This record gives sequence, C-alpha cells and structure tokens, in this order.
Amino acid sequence: MKKPSGKKQLEHLAALPDEAIDLSDIPERLDWAQAQVGRFYRPIKQSVTMRLDADVLEWFKENSGKYQSRMNQVLREFMLSQRKESGQR
Repeated sequence: MKKPSGKKQLEHLAALPDEAIDLSDIPERLDWAQAQVGRFYRPIKQSVTMRLDADVLEWFKENSGKYQSRMNQVLREFMLSQRKESGQR
C-alpha cells in the first residue's frame, strides 16, 4: 500500500491511536536534561526606531556585549510578567 504524502499523511497519523504509530526508527526520548530550549525557534524581528534616555542606553551598552538583544530580553520578561498578572497567554 502506498503511503499518503504531505497533509494527508499528517491527517492519517492524527487519526491513529498512539499505540498504532511505528516509532521504531525514532525512539522515544525520556531524558530531556540535555534538551536545548529554543534552539530552532527564531522569532521574527522587526526593526524600529525608539528614543531612549541616554543613560539607559549607555548602561545597556556598558553592561552587555549584545545590548540590543539584552534590551529585547528585558522587554520580553516584562511583557511575560504583565501577561501573567493579567491572566493573558
């Protein structure tokens, strides 16, 4: 029997019970201690122009080699904390 391809194959697999799917060529990973979170995830970046206080910008430049990435990280942490407080996802 010919295997379905693409979208049909995914639909076929989704309809099968877990026990019926052959995983012999890709054994289940039980130990995730060495997993690298976000290794393949790359969020879409958008170039923006912002006006920042000079001392804030200088502080980030002095305290972080990749200051733009660090500023993005700080903003992301703030965004996630605000989402958590408001019950958003």
